Amino acid sequence: MIPERALRRWCGLMVAIAMFVGHARPALAYLKFGFVANGREVTLKWATTPARYFVTNQGVSGVSASDFQAAVAQAFATWQTVPSASITYQFAGFTANLPGDDDGISTLGFRNEPTMDRVLASTSFLVDNVTGALLESDIFFNSAFSWSVAKDGERAKWDIESIALHEIGHFSGLGHSAIGETELMGGSRRVLSTGAVMFPIALGAGDISGRHLDADDIAGISDLYPDNQFNRTTGSISGRVTKSGRGVFGAHVVAFDPGNGDQIANFTLTPDGQFSIAGLRPGPHVIRVEPLDDADLDSFFDASEPVDLNFHAGYFDQLVVVPRGGDSGAIQIPVSP
Repeated sequence: MIPERALRRWCGLMVAIAMFVGHARPALAYLKFGFVANGREVTLKWATTPARYFVTNQGVSGVSASDFQAAVAQAFATWQTVPSASITYQFAGFTANLPGDDDGISTLGFRNEPTMDRVLASTSFLVDNVTGALLESDIFFNSAFSWSVAKDGERAKWDIESIALHEIGHFSGLGHSAIGETELMGGSRRVLSTGAVMFPIALGAGDISGRHLDADDIAGISDLYPDNQFNRTTGSISGRVTKSGRGVFGAHVVAFDPGNGDQIANFTLTPDGQFSIAGLRPGPHVIRVEPLDDADLDSFFDASEPVDLNFHAGYFDQLVVVPRGGDSGAIQIPVSP
């Protein structure tokens, strides 16, 4: 039985502009989900693992229920095999229930939502709004679109495994990453490149390049579910972004590792412009600050949040050395209006 005090929220991956419902809270490598429960902030994550999930026993044209289950199982396995994370998952069987039913089980499957013409898939959370406990997480794939499980992808069809990999990130508690580049086209955005599976806009039908995790995704899942060595073998960078002497809220701060090309990012998440980025390989990093302008703000923050977009992108004026198992020490990064 589901407690009456439970609350369901959704987060989706879209063809054009994505939508994030809920509150983005500070994290050490990315935006993660958090809710206010009984007057306190609670990070949304599975308290115990494996996280069990069911699959709806109905497929769609070209994708049987078994095909779908095999594709999402591969996506779950990709997250589970991150060496620095301890999260595990377990397929519990097929069910006639649909994702979105408040039934106490986490379900993945198809729903036909033709009016949601930009929503490819969406993840919901059923949360106890008193304790903050995650009770259930469902993922629906919109059968108004054409889907594929082909090894090499299919033209004009969306790849189940790629989209599932993004949604399972949400299922696990991850929010969206802003590491990507887009251009405006006719009121929506076309994705030019992404540096994270958790970027909120899909690349395109037929594309299968999103079947692997990037550095920002790995840092995020490891921060939520660290193994015994993660915090000992990686380090962090923290500091403050200011404009005209005042803190900048919502600035996107990216740590670039010139040794291997990894990018791991976060946002300034306090009114005085503070940020922290963890999960970094020890050694020198280049720090870039930029306004959040490659996706809709609602993909990352509540509409009421005072996100500042009115500044020029820039860099910290020297390399920042990340220590093993520690923090760089606070750095100050001024930006220009």
